[in-house]
Amino acid sequence: MRWRPRPTRRQFLKNSTCLAGLYPLRSLALPVSGTSAPPIFQQVPPSISGIRWVHTAGKSPQKHLPETSGAGCAFLDYDNDGWMDIYLVNSGKADFYTPPKPLRNALYKNNRDGTFTDVTEKAGVAGGGYGMGVAVGDYNNDGMPDIYVTQVGRSILYRNNGDGTFTDVTEKAGVAAPGWATSAVWFDYDNDGRLDLFVCNFVQTGGPLTCIADEDGTHHYCIPRIFKPTPSWLFHNNGDGTFTDVSKESGIAAHLGKAWGAVATDINNDGRMDLFVANDTVPDFLFVNDGKGHFQETGFAANVAYGQEGNARSGMGVDSADVNQDGWMDLFVANLDVEIFSLYQNNRDGTFEDISIPAGIGMDTKWMSGWGLKFFDYDNDGNLDLILGNGFPDDLVDRESHYVTYEEPLMLFHNDGKVFQNVSRESGPVFQQRFATRGLAVGDFNNDGAVDVLVAVNDAAPLLLKNNVGAKNHWLGVRLVGRKCNADAIGARIRYQAQDLTRSRMKTGGGSFLSSHDPRLVLGIGARTKIDWVEIVWPQPSGAVERFTNLPIDRYVTLVEGTGKWT
Repeated sequence: MRWRPRPTRRQFLKNSTCLAGLYPLRSLALPVSGTSAPPIFQQVPPSISGIRWVHTAGKSPQKHLPETSGAGCAFLDYDNDGWMDIYLVNSGKADFYTPPKPLRNALYKNNRDGTFTDVTEKAGVAGGGYGMGVAVGDYNNDGMPDIYVTQVGRSILYRNNGDGTFTDVTEKAGVAAPGWATSAVWFDYDNDGRLDLFVCNFVQTGGPLTCIADEDGTHHYCIPRIFKPTPSWLFHNNGDGTFTDVSKESGIAAHLGKAWGAVATDINNDGRMDLFVANDTVPDFLFVNDGKGHFQETGFAANVAYGQEGNARSGMGVDSADVNQDGWMDLFVANLDVEIFSLYQNNRDGTFEDISIPAGIGMDTKWMSGWGLKFFDYDNDGNLDLILGNGFPDDLVDRESHYVTYEEPLMLFHNDGKVFQNVSRESGPVFQQRFATRGLAVGDFNNDGAVDVLVAVNDAAPLLLKNNVGAKNHWLGVRLVGRKCNADAIGARIRYQAQDLTRSRMKTGGGSFLSSHDPRLVLGIGARTKIDWVEIVWPQPSGAVERFTNLPIDRYVTLVEGTGKWT
């Protein structure tokens, strides 16, 4: 009942050189004198960043499944100074684990010089349970980002006090979500201008979260088929600091899953936010919003519930973006090895087509197990690229296989406007190494317009990857502020034109795995030196359309709903 490597990989490897993991390992070193150019992404070591926190999984001989499943991470600007700070989630005390010394999450303040300072204790966001993921959103529309930490047992909502501190308001808010919460998504499902909260629930708890041992007594982190599925949660924001559990009324609770990742997006261009949810060993869900407070699960009819062979897969990380620039949001899900990751192209009729293989992603990910991921334009040429964080779930797999490893390489795919090209080999020494990657977030920590990457590694230190190439092209960073719509403007549509380049983006909710991203959008324009206009279709309840002109380039601006001006 555990994850087992497929012996057929030997034959595959004889005939393939496409995997990033096959490239020779190189030492992780900063560029030295004499090199022609720095790598695309460069790891910032703790000695420079000041981020010395390390994730502790609390691994045991019993192999409780949560031990190999975390953790998440986030970019956020908790103090609204215009610079991305970092939040990292740790494990902690649970029914199956008592750490020998107290563990805590970490909040690192950006010092604006490439370094960070640990402010966790002062901020009051250390956690207090077995942590999994994090979702950041301004649920009370006060202009300050709040933090929701998912855990095994009881999750936590931290309200931002606006003075550098947070208050645990979980009980008052009613969003503890008892069980095994994984990814969470802030989004406004009923278009009332307030962020609601969707929380993935993995499997039923209350019993052992470990599997039957081998004949020799050895446990493995196993495929969770033996665990019972369970409904996820949907909490409606009441506008007074409290939430109402509407999981049953909305139709969400009618569908039992084993939910890992989720993204809020609008798949049918009706102005209402839908949900794509990745499940493990049961079909993935596509919850379509009917605008009346109810969701219809259409995964099977939409062709996104199963793999191409008709089997439920081990869905983990997800995202949604308008990959082919046709104005319709596409979907992506990462799975376990052999199952192949899926890029679902929107057919504009409520159905999708899996184009991962012709798009250049499918075969390169065949032997990977994907968790955190994100579509983003790393080189600012106007096309959305893709980064994938990988790692096999069972840390004993190396003992049994020469072909599948517990730690796996990060992968980077460049979108040339037609297909995705695997550029992992040229992306830097960090892409030649292997990690047990779980969470992954993107954000511009040094405000140079080149979007960086934060990687959460299971039972190890996180990775901060600096983007060295994005600033070589021109760009505009956009911070959206809602007034009638939700303050984070989640659900906003962005179109922009720079000479012959016209692009479409959407501000989705969630995405990746257990993680939360920089709320700003970086609009790449390549070598072009002027942006003609940026058009925002603000989310309901206003739905207003505003066009901004005379915009600068190579800097960040703030666009406030209803003002028609940028600052």
